[in-house]
Amino acid sequence: MSNERVLIAGAGPVGLVAGAHLARAGVPVTVFEEGADLSTESRASTFHPPTLDMLDELGAAKPLIAQGLICPTFQYRTKKHGLLAEFNFSAIADTTKHPYRVQSEQSKLTRILYEEMRDHPNFALEFGCEVVGASQDASGVDVTIARGGQRETRRGRYLIGADGASSTVRRAFGIEFDGFTWPDRLLVVSTPFDFFSVIPGLSSVSYVADPQRWYFLLQIPGLWRAMFLVNEDASDERVQTEEFAQSLMAGVVPGISNYEIAHTTLYKVHQRVAKTFKLGRAFLVGDAAHINNPLGGMGMNGGIHDAVNLAARLAPVWHGKAAEADLDRYDTQRRLVTLEYIQKYTIQNKKNLESEGDEFGASLRAIAADPARTRDYLMRVSMIASLARAQELG
Repeated sequence: MSNERVLIAGAGPVGLVAGAHLARAGVPVTVFEEGADLSTESRASTFHPPTLDMLDELGAAKPLIAQGLICPTFQYRTKKHGLLAEFNFSAIADTTKHPYRVQSEQSKLTRILYEEMRDHPNFALEFGCEVVGASQDASGVDVTIARGGQRETRRGRYLIGADGASSTVRRAFGIEFDGFTWPDRLLVVSTPFDFFSVIPGLSSVSYVADPQRWYFLLQIPGLWRAMFLVNEDASDERVQTEEFAQSLMAGVVPGISNYEIAHTTLYKVHQRVAKTFKLGRAFLVGDAAHINNPLGGMGMNGGIHDAVNLAARLAPVWHGKAAEADLDRYDTQRRLVTLEYIQKYTIQNKKNLESEGDEFGASLRAIAADPARTRDYLMRVSMIASLARAQELG
């Protein structure tokens, strides 16, 4: 295989979006995936309006929507006050072809993209290949992969690290991952229980503020995900027992207990941003570049936005239509936007849900009562504003 390729570490949604964009733009790519197949983990599941617009350009939005749930509204509640406010993305329908969120597991998207691209002449995906090291010189990058108990080195012109929060690519080049880890954890409990039948006026995406135990309810096809704050001193093993999950679920609707639980997932919660998203011929995208708490669904979406931004810059440089220095704009745009929007708003979202809800509720009701403020708010939470800001940075 020719060394004249872009190498991508990781076949998650971000790595495959980057690979699909580049391959379709005439840039040969090879994606290395550690697993024997695409991951089936139940992880991110929210796709925001501008992300759907981007996926539409790859032919992936329509099949993703067909497999997911369209959610035009989301709401905030408190245990104390009940419904605080509900927002409808129809208020920004003039800015996007998809004025709604789609709830669908990220594993659906990766399979859609792989089926779309697997026979493309510029696209290769190699399974069972763990990226364990990387280096670079003035003319290219060398990636060390472990496969079948053996190690080999592959060379390319550029390297994209889409290999998650523990990114080997980021570590190989000594890029610092500044930030902090929250002291509490998040537990996701998935259940087929029908919350619509017991909570009047419930939206498919509902955040419930409470200073002791906030949670949110998010519907995906066939299941509801309930995510809870876990701040007590209990071991990870204890927190992941069915007994513990049932104790949390019992606090959602008074009088209802003994839920059918499909699975649980425990998360440590981080807020970190890489010192740079570009170092020479190496780039970081998605969780390799930034991680945040999941409130607002900005992590995967921000990663997809990274991938599209980078691919749009890298393809012209590859074809000699733009100067190499143009690639610096990727770091300028995406890193600052991550700090200004994704980190800022995910941290504030967590603080809001941990409040009593009085001041937070008053603020939300004031926003919902003012069409101009509603529009501005929806532009921010949908991440359209962050994309506009990136363009302003040049």
